[in-house]
Amino acid sequence: MALENLNELSLDELKKLQKDVAKAIETYEDRALKAVRAEMDALARQHGYTLEKVLANTPVSARKPVAPKYANPEDSDQTWSGRGRKPKWVVDALAKGKSLEDLAI
Repeated sequence: MALENLNELSLDELKKLQKDVAKAIETYEDRALKAVRAEMDALARQHGYTLEKVLANTPVSARKPVAPKYANPEDSDQTWSGRGRKPKWVVDALAKGKSLEDLAI
């Protein structure tokens, strides 16, 4: 159905079209995921494997938590391992003239 024909539709036809579009939008992600899975399954079979076998052998890289090295002197529940972006309380303490050694646990 071409969009220029919308003006020719009755109110009932427009409401049905609206309902169909809403349903298509709601189910879009499920349909897209099924299509991706089918492609992945076909590729795995092409190489002589099942998708489940391929996924079972996929390493999962989970980082282990690192012990905190620094603590907020005003709230000891706020800690930082020294990795990644500095928390606001660290930035604020450094701006006030404190050093990381002052915040060390």
